[in-house]
Amino acid sequence: MAKKKAAPKTNAARILDNLKIDYELMEYPVDEEDLSAVHVAASVGLPVDMVFKTLVIRADKDVIMCCIPGAAEVDLKKLAAISGHKRCELVPLKEVLGLTGYIRGGCSPLGAKKPYPVFIHQSVNEHEKVTVSAGKRGAQLVLAPADLVKATNAVVGDVIH
Repeated sequence: MAKKKAAPKTNAARILDNLKIDYELMEYPVDEEDLSAVHVAASVGLPVDMVFKTLVIRADKDVIMCCIPGAAEVDLKKLAAISGHKRCELVPLKEVLGLTGYIRGGCSPLGAKKPYPVFIHQSVNEHEKVTVSAGKRGAQLVLAPADLVKATNAVVGDVIH
């Protein structure tokens, strides 16, 4: 694993502090040309299946968040079924900041403007630790899957192709 540097605290990290959940805050260099989770995984020296990206989804008229392994694609039909909705679609990028307070490449399932329901792919439980965005580009939270599920009050299930 890459050497971890202490990054400035984010709202997501403060939430974990308040919940007394152990985590590491890891910084990495941001590449504005490649904000993908695959690139983040390479930057932090972790397998891409341990780096979970957060997607913002419109489920019928609700907004939900979905965390999936970095190289995976969300299955919107599976997500609709598990979330109890008829239809799901990705929120257009131009709406993500207004809904969450986060920008592309820095969207965390913790600390959004509103506490949206979170759905996490079941492969999260295959790892001792996983990472999600800390809420800003260049910072990742490393924590135990059970702690991520607890902190986000997530539903875990099969939500990828």
